[in-house]
Amino acid sequence: MNEASLTALLLTLQYASLATAIVFVPGMLIAYVLARFSFPGKVFVSALTSLPLVLPPTAVGYLLLQMLATDGMLGREILGFDLDILLTGKAVILACAVMSAPLIVRTARIAFEGVNARYEAMARTLGYGPVETFLRFTFPLAARGLLAAMILGFTRAMGEFGVTVTIAGNIPGVTQTLASAIFSAQQVGNDHEANFLVLVALATGFCAILAAEFLSMRGARSRKSP
Repeated sequence: MNEASLTALLLTLQYASLATAIVFVPGMLIAYVLARFSFPGKVFVSALTSLPLVLPPTAVGYLLLQMLATDGMLGREILGFDLDILLTGKAVILACAVMSAPLIVRTARIAFEGVNARYEAMARTLGYGPVETFLRFTFPLAARGLLAAMILGFTRAMGEFGVTVTIAGNIPGVTQTLASAIFSAQQVGNDHEANFLVLVALATGFCAILAAEFLSMRGARSRKSP
């Protein structure tokens, strides 16, 4: 692995970690609300959180590009100042966060739905408030599923390409990630480097999926046990 590819890998790990950390807590809270409450527009909210899963990544990137443009909703003309996101590391983090959020929300929602709501009701009758009930009972019972959600979200962030290239570009040492490094190596005919980076991506993804499956199976067995 050459220095540029190593830098791309380290940047990918950094950006994916930051994106996962930023989106995990709000994603978990949205998942809990969707799992436990009924409210007008719930189907709309659920569909909206899953939308990046079904849209082409370049379409998501284009929408973000329009929002962050000078005259966009989050542009300098509307806000009065420049967020300075496009073509920077912040754009990579934003792209990773947007694309990993749906997986985190969906997996966390399944984890919360697997927790028997009667436990929460019993905790409330014992005098625990909603926040304390969540922290002392719901969160620990759903912990394995939430960890699986975090792992899958991180892995999705690691593999992000389409949105990243659209709003962050492919600048070596700045916004070039593992996925865009593979693309660059393939474009210049460096098959050896491209193959090695693909193996790194495959190993990372496979290990993450195995870990998520293991946690899900452990969680299912613990719920079935008396």
